[in-house]
Amino acid sequence: MQTFSILTVCSGNICRSPLAEQLLRVGLASWPQVQLASAGTIGLTGQGMPAQAADLSRHFGGDPSAHVAQELTADHVQNADLVFAMSREHRRAIVELVPRAIRYTFTIREFARLVADLTDDDLDEAAALPLDDLNGRLSTLIGLAASQRGAVAPLVSADDDDVVDPYRRSDEVYVESAQQLVPAVNAVTALFHRAATVQRKL
Repeated sequence: MQTFSILTVCSGNICRSPLAEQLLRVGLASWPQVQLASAGTIGLTGQGMPAQAADLSRHFGGDPSAHVAQELTADHVQNADLVFAMSREHRRAIVELVPRAIRYTFTIREFARLVADLTDDDLDEAAALPLDDLNGRLSTLIGLAASQRGAVAPLVSADDDDVVDPYRRSDEVYVESAQQLVPAVNAVTALFHRAATVQRKL
């Protein structure tokens, strides 16, 4: 079975990227061939998630119990089909590590924004593929999102493409971070479901 690999990336790999990984895992659970992993640009190697981040994961149906932080490597990026950075700073670090990854690296909020208005007609490339070609269908979304970069209206504030870093901050900031991340995860999983099932109109 051909897999489709998603990597989520933040700084320490203990708050934002593992939360994103675990929530995507919940949303995409019906497809075992979608593989998920996370890493950090300054990974706090070997650490688990702080209690606040773990509690948020459980609240949204995730399982933080087995998470162990790791530092991002070029291999992680090269082996991924799609990379979701938690901020523009992380996106920059990923592309510096593997320049060709610019084609398949987005901040997760950026990706959600770019694909927000896609219609089933826009998903025609996916619809043309066999239903059992999940890898091919999901792969079409990467090019589709990238093609929207110049077409979608620019943000009022570029910060809106970032998920705020809650590490060593108040419970309120953890909640704010989740409030930014969860809608983006939901948008991604909803689009993946559409791309996996869309069929050409007769």
